[in-house]
Amino acid sequence: MFSDIKDFILSVVKSRLFVLVIVFIVLFSVLIQRLFTLQIVKGEEYLDKYVIKTEKKQTISSTRGNIYDRNGKLLAYDELAYSVTIEDTYEGKDKDKKLNNTIRSLVKIIEEKGDSIINDFNIIVGESGKYEYTVEDTARLRFIADVYGYAKIDKLEEDEKNSTAEQLMAYMAERYGIGEYQNNDKEKPFIIDSSYSKEELLKVVTVRYQLSLNLYQQFVATVVANDVKEETVAVIMENSDTLQGVGIAENTMRKYVDSIYMAQIIGYTGKVSAEELEEYQKIDDSYSLTDMVGKSGIEQEMETQLQGKKGYKLVAVDNMGKVVEELEQEEPVAGNDLYLTIDIELQKAVYNIIEQKLAGILHSKIIDSKTYHQTGAAKDIKIPIDDVYYALINNNVIKTSHFQEDDAGPTEKQVLTKYESRRDQAIAQILAELKSDNPTPYKSLSEEMQVYETFITTLLGKYNNGVIKESEINTSHEAYKEWKNETIGLKTYLQFLIEENCIDISKLSVESRYSDSDEIYSALLSYLEEKLKDGVSIRDSQGNASSFTKKVFKYMIVDNQISGKELCYILYEQGVLPADDEDKEKLYNGAIGAYQFMRTKIEKIDITPAQLALDPCSASCIVTDVNTGEALAVVSYPSYDNNLLANTVDSEYYNSLLNDLSRPLYNNATQQQTAPGSTFKPISAIAGLEEQVISTGSYATCTGIFDKTDIPIKCWIYSGSHGSLNVVGGLENSCNYFFNDVAYKLSQNNGKFDSQYGLTRLEKYAKMFGLGDVSGLEIVETKPQISNQDPLRSAIGQGTHNYTISQLSRYVTTLANKGTCYNLSLLDKVTTSDGTVVEDFTPTVYNQVEMADSTWQAVKAGMIAAAADYNSLKEIEDMLTVAGKTGTAEQNKNRANHALFIGYAPADAPEISVAARITYGYTSANAVEIARDVYKYYFKLEDTDDILSGTAEAPDGQTIGD
Repeated sequence: MFSDIKDFILSVVKSRLFVLVIVFIVLFSVLIQRLFTLQIVKGEEYLDKYVIKTEKKQTISSTRGNIYDRNGKLLAYDELAYSVTIEDTYEGKDKDKKLNNTIRSLVKIIEEKGDSIINDFNIIVGESGKYEYTVEDTARLRFIADVYGYAKIDKLEEDEKNSTAEQLMAYMAERYGIGEYQNNDKEKPFIIDSSYSKEELLKVVTVRYQLSLNLYQQFVATVVANDVKEETVAVIMENSDTLQGVGIAENTMRKYVDSIYMAQIIGYTGKVSAEELEEYQKIDDSYSLTDMVGKSGIEQEMETQLQGKKGYKLVAVDNMGKVVEELEQEEPVAGNDLYLTIDIELQKAVYNIIEQKLAGILHSKIIDSKTYHQTGAAKDIKIPIDDVYYALINNNVIKTSHFQEDDAGPTEKQVLTKYESRRDQAIAQILAELKSDNPTPYKSLSEEMQVYETFITTLLGKYNNGVIKESEINTSHEAYKEWKNETIGLKTYLQFLIEENCIDISKLSVESRYSDSDEIYSALLSYLEEKLKDGVSIRDSQGNASSFTKKVFKYMIVDNQISGKELCYILYEQGVLPADDEDKEKLYNGAIGAYQFMRTKIEKIDITPAQLALDPCSASCIVTDVNTGEALAVVSYPSYDNNLLANTVDSEYYNSLLNDLSRPLYNNATQQQTAPGSTFKPISAIAGLEEQVISTGSYATCTGIFDKTDIPIKCWIYSGSHGSLNVVGGLENSCNYFFNDVAYKLSQNNGKFDSQYGLTRLEKYAKMFGLGDVSGLEIVETKPQISNQDPLRSAIGQGTHNYTISQLSRYVTTLANKGTCYNLSLLDKVTTSDGTVVEDFTPTVYNQVEMADSTWQAVKAGMIAAAADYNSLKEIEDMLTVAGKTGTAEQNKNRANHALFIGYAPADAPEISVAARITYGYTSANAVEIARDVYKYYFKLEDTDDILSGTAEAPDGQTIGD
């Protein structure tokens, strides 16, 4: 039987019918397979190689326009670079764990190759080793609201508003599953993965947060690191099989040439904010949330010109997001190029001239003494060497947080041991005072204890999100008055606040809101002790940063627990000074001591005035073409590297700038205001001449004190006098008496002294010269203040006058060109990338001042005569005649005066004006020396190498009477 069946099967297999059946089955299976590969694109089904495809429109970013100086020298440009990206392609219940592990591995690869991830999360690991915010006030609340997912700050709950950086990081760790719940019970506390260091946790959270901003959309990549090395790219590509979602992208990075010299003018770019996007989309709807835009300076002012037009590529992608076909493409168009009026070589020269001068003043004022007690005039203030040593710590030149790192040097470790002992001792003393049954009145405490108690009250106050509810304090209460009068101790004051319910106990570890006063006070002390042990950082009402750690170090220096030599050693151990520095061996072998070493480093500008942040550490200078109103140099010292803020802000660097006591982010040329001092006197002279209360031939006799009003005003020469002066002599000698007399006459209204009448007449002429408005420069500028009090003092540049150097620059430019008051400008022209001019900028005229020629000539003669008396300008008088006027402005009796100068040259055929100010610069002669060197450089009166020596420029010692 089986044999018959076998024969039958063999016969069928050999038959043609069998072959046909088999062919039919194969063809039918192929057809069925193809039918199952139908794909839908734009709603249309089509058959295509077994792959489901979707159309996707990819944006092609355009390059931003270049920025050049007036001579075509490149200042800013876009550069192609590699970026590391990550997409969220993770699924399943272990998604968080897998994604976190990938990010952790990726960060390690990036950093091992010497690159770094984008660090713009607004939280850093601070000196204390704890998380700290890098933003404050509204910016901090905006950041917290973003993290919690609120569109508006007012949606935040009170406890969310008060979230510390530590609490916010704990919330983020839980949100992203970086750890686990105790016993896997979500009702129990979340425990952060202990294998993460604080730095690692911050980096992973930073990337996760950036991913969340893309709403975890598939195929939308988040940039993890910018401008990475080719070696980094290679390693990532080699490990692509274990780095799911990680990719390499080519994009453009904004780069700045000569960054520190131009940062205050150019500004920087960054990722557009939601608020900015809303505004830009009103102009151009192609702006998107991933765009880079100008965030400050000219980059922001000229955003729409510099921003190019995007292109696009239409592609087909598979279900994994892989591009399988390119359908169409439109190329992007580069942004327009911008030319500035600035001469970059002049800009750099002025910046370096300023730094040399500040270093020279500092060098001349340092004395080999632990302390200095001011007894004489502000111009005679000295700087004890202990202040210099402390400045190294106080302004973070030396990083005390590094003392506890594994790679800390031997001196760092020794100093750390001493610090910890002194810190514990200080805390014990503070707590003993706060627990004493008989607390010491504040005014009876030692200086050190007063500093600590002041620190504590600031820590607990509103500027540091502290526990004191300052708005609810009864300031008429006797206890409050006694505290302000320093007649009670801090313990008594804090107990008063508790009794008055002015302590926010929600921030303390108390069992119940019904806790009694003793329990609350005990919790407050525990809160304080923890903060102080952490070396907590604070900000005062002026925004200045400090920390308990720094206060302790200050008194360690005072008590010789740390030597100047140890601090100098640490400069080398931390790499502040190079290891091969020629002075290192002299220091280590004892050939020079710490005092001489520091003076040498300041003289060589190896340690800069900005680093020390002692007076003076800041200045500004503007050079203007008087015939066009174009700004040739707008310099603010110190400055910063805008490359580290461009594209994505480096939070650590930005935080270091915020905490820098020399305020590098602040534009001293356009934002800092001071009284103009005697630089205002030419306007007073003009007002007197034009209002005909004086003439070029009238005289006033200076007796040294002006006593025609109730409150006598001393001339700067008192107890001497200038004698009989006309307007030229009044300007030459900067005689306060003469200009008090002018103001007195301007204030005569129907035979009576009328203060407001005099102020109104002075204001009229101040406004003619542009002092009633901003200067026109296309960057942020503080509005001016023309004095509205006391015409006699206003006439000599005191009263309530407040001007920036940019405003004084416009004023002196108007003096130089005899009446054309320009809106000063930084913009020259805009061109396409091929050089075609799109727009040519010419400074507009703000006001045309019409005056008698005799008035112009008298003021000019007075300024020429004044300049001829300045020692530093006498050096160049045979080569160049300068018309100028100095000024000093007192702001703080315990600090040096501000030093100012305005002038123009050549006096008979003016080309440029110079306006300069040294903040706390001692004497206006120092500002004149800056101007002199600017004139030397611009007019080529001396070899450039001699002008720009790179070393401290010692002051000539003149004190100008003004």
